[in-house]
Amino acid sequence: MAIKMHPSLYVHPGQWLKRDIVAPYGMTVTDVAAHLGVSRQNMSMLLNGHAALSAMMALRFEMAFGISADTLLRMQAGYDLAQARTRGGELAVERLTKVV
Repeated sequence: MAIKMHPSLYVHPGQWLKRDIVAPYGMTVTDVAAHLGVSRQNMSMLLNGHAALSAMMALRFEMAFGISADTLLRMQAGYDLAQARTRGGELAVERLTKVV
């Protein structure tokens, strides 16, 4: 049986990147966006938790900061699933049973 974590334990990867990766470099959103070759608006949306992390953006962070793109994408998937589970009661899907 898998251990289930409470949804509040999952953090958006953008917020984590902002606090633990970008901030120690003393860079602004504009600085990071320019360095990674993306728009300031897209970077702001990501770092403030309003946009999902794409595979290409994860690769950009891996190349610039050395943080594994795989790790970042697992963080995004965990966050997305935790958010979906908080709304899971809205789904009208019943469990199937096998016919033997």
